[in-house]
Amino acid sequence: MKALLPARDDLFRLARVGSCVIGCALLGFAGCWKTEPIDEAKAARKTTADFPQITADIFKPMDGGIDLSPEEIMGRNTWNLWSGGNQHFWNHTAQDSYGLMDLLKMLDNRKFSRGERFKILGLVNEPGFRAASKPDEFGLWLDEQVEPEPKGIDETVYGKPSGVLGFRLFPNPEFNDEARKKWDGNRFMNDPTYHNDNKLVRPYRVGVACGSCHIAPNPSNPPDDPENPRWENLASAIGNQYINEGKVFACNVEKGGFFYEMLAAQPRGTSDTSRIATDHINNPNAINAIFLLAERERIAVPEKMAGGTLALPGEAESTPVPHILKDGADSIGVPGATIRVYVNIGMFSEYWLTRHNRLIGLTKQQPFEIPYAREHSVFWRATEERLPMIAAFFRRLKPFHLADAPGGQAYITTDSAVMTRGKEVFAESCAACHSSKQPPPNVDPHSGEGKGWFRAEVMKPDFLENNFLSNDRRYPLTKIETNSARAFATNAKVTHVWDNFSSLTYKELSPVDELEFFNPFDETHPIKFKPREKNVAPGYYRTASLVSVWSSAPLLHNNMLGKFNGDPSVAGRMDAFNDAIEKLLWPEKRLNKDSIWRTQNDCSLHLRKEFVPRTLRGLADRDGYIKVGMIPKGTPINLVANLEPDFRHLDVFLKIANKLIKIKTTDVSRDEAADEFNQLIPDLLAANKCPDFVEDKGHYFGTDLADTDKRALIEYLKTF
Repeated sequence: MKALLPARDDLFRLARVGSCVIGCALLGFAGCWKTEPIDEAKAARKTTADFPQITADIFKPMDGGIDLSPEEIMGRNTWNLWSGGNQHFWNHTAQDSYGLMDLLKMLDNRKFSRGERFKILGLVNEPGFRAASKPDEFGLWLDEQVEPEPKGIDETVYGKPSGVLGFRLFPNPEFNDEARKKWDGNRFMNDPTYHNDNKLVRPYRVGVACGSCHIAPNPSNPPDDPENPRWENLASAIGNQYINEGKVFACNVEKGGFFYEMLAAQPRGTSDTSRIATDHINNPNAINAIFLLAERERIAVPEKMAGGTLALPGEAESTPVPHILKDGADSIGVPGATIRVYVNIGMFSEYWLTRHNRLIGLTKQQPFEIPYAREHSVFWRATEERLPMIAAFFRRLKPFHLADAPGGQAYITTDSAVMTRGKEVFAESCAACHSSKQPPPNVDPHSGEGKGWFRAEVMKPDFLENNFLSNDRRYPLTKIETNSARAFATNAKVTHVWDNFSSLTYKELSPVDELEFFNPFDETHPIKFKPREKNVAPGYYRTASLVSVWSSAPLLHNNMLGKFNGDPSVAGRMDAFNDAIEKLLWPEKRLNKDSIWRTQNDCSLHLRKEFVPRTLRGLADRDGYIKVGMIPKGTPINLVANLEPDFRHLDVFLKIANKLIKIKTTDVSRDEAADEFNQLIPDLLAANKCPDFVEDKGHYFGTDLADTDKRALIEYLKTF
């Protein structure tokens, strides 16, 4: 670098680029849209009648082969197939994402082979396909269909199958004769200067259905080979605890950059639903399993609604709310929570992307207004029509029981005394929070009378029947003590992007009191954190459900308690469960401070040269990246990832930017560069939106039980 220092003007331009990149904490991109956006369907003068629902039982063998009503069938079909027009969004991100995202490339067998797709990506191969044996007409090596999909799927509405469940292929209307002449399938996969051209038109658009993150191996009937499941081996809405979100949705991210390190540390089976509409807190969370919706609706407590929320059909100023998200922010009822998911994966992105700057923030978020979407998006209306059917399907989904799985009964004790004691321990120590069946309203479930009520109920043979195993209530971080990142997520606050999708009740929650976090830089002085002063969300978690807990380890809201073994067999699930549940009840077995996500390599904040002005491209290294600074190996990832670029900390961000640019543009050794970065740590902590680094802490309830009681409790938990 010493031999090729940039000129003064180039340094100034690099400083401007660097300031933006540092302030972002991760690489990103912004969109520019017209002031009155409408979606493609409305622009084409289509109506919801052009998007009919599928009445054929396409997925009959799935979900244990349950018999579904016509409405429930349409709901499952929607969940597994409907993209709500988001193929427009994912196509746009492939063209304009600084080279990070490209779902079409992810689906190509040359990037990730079908034979290792589940192992590497955690995605589920669609039955009836095989690995590509030759390129298609566009030079792409996509899975080859050897058996037709069940009849009834209109490919103009739902696309054609990609060979990966939840991802559908649509012809790209922009792929005209001129685009075809310029297209080269080999260069698309192998030449960064080609595939990073934001004018490149791809032959397909990729649509993403909810099933992409929720379809997973059925615990009660797992596949012999996870790479080659049959339909009967799959469940539609269990939540895919094997998905590798970073490699799936950002397959182009390369080693050497900070974003690579952040995604590499993300636990399998988690999704950061506030990454695109960023809240500047790195908070990947376990993907929810959906069980016993009717029971959740039965125990739902009314919350106050106002504003644009009331435009959603069925909403009232007081609406019973089951909570799905870990922090209970999606607090406007099942229809609102469901349709928000479609928006978050790209539906009506023509409008959604005008409400925030994707990935980078920098500008103030604005609410995604439900009344506007209902008027200007045909895809919104078509999805809205499907919501009752999706809910009807969810109400049919039952728990997966270990005793029903092949060989599962052998994992459960036959000692009736141990099982009886396990039930008693659960009644006395767990049921007040982890049961949807509760004492009469005049009895405190935590009192002696309440525990006596549970001791009697838990012995009844129907106690677990239709029991959601959660009271679905919110509790403050001061009580739960788990990592706070998700609880501080801000997107559902007043005037933020999901304002219309959270209740007044949620918005009016009082922030939690001051917290103390482990300080990895000085273990003798904990970090004092005052949420009221940090512009974060209130800081609550809803009670997690224990339904089918034997099948869902690792545990906690971030999948950080227990090992991930990637094995969906009964033996594999029990191996993961046993490891996780022991660490839950014996916290000394946890990783504790070793659970902090840290960079595994020296890295930098960098940009592909194709995405900067031509005058700056000469500053790129040989690998094609313009790099800013050096973040040393071993740095806590969230020290950088949880920075929010705002004017309150402008002086801090300028200091950080200048320091990292200095590291890049002067002749310093690796150790000297690391020392320069380490001098920034106090500033990075001061500006950090959530300096809570230990990931597997919290939920210490039951840890003071006798070991014999813990063992008995574990035996009972296996029956859930």
